[in-house]
Amino acid sequence: MTTQSSRTRPFDETVRARAGADPDFRDGLLADALTAFSGHDLPVAKTLIRHYIHASIGFTSLAEQMGKSPKSLMRMFGPSGNPTSEHLSQVFALLQEHSGIILNVSVETASGRHSA
Repeated sequence: MTTQSSRTRPFDETVRARAGADPDFRDGLLADALTAFSGHDLPVAKTLIRHYIHASIGFTSLAEQMGKSPKSLMRMFGPSGNPTSEHLSQVFALLQEHSGIILNVSVETASGRHSA
């Protein structure tokens, strides 16, 4: 009998594969990362950013553009990493530039009404 683990791929591998093959899914990861970050859910934001980087620009290229080592960036977006707001801002800017998308933030009140 085949065990469950031998029939399925690890979740991270599945997400990376889909993100690599599906540009809309990949762009959604980046948008969801910004949403998670703005909602104060840094662990989710870091995971989504990590998946996005793996599926798009790669840690080596991103690190070169930031003047950092790839290992430093991997640690920054790892489970115990603690990226600064400066680094997050720089990463979001570079990822948007690389992808050719622009992330926008919208404001909504608790009642669901939009405010300007």
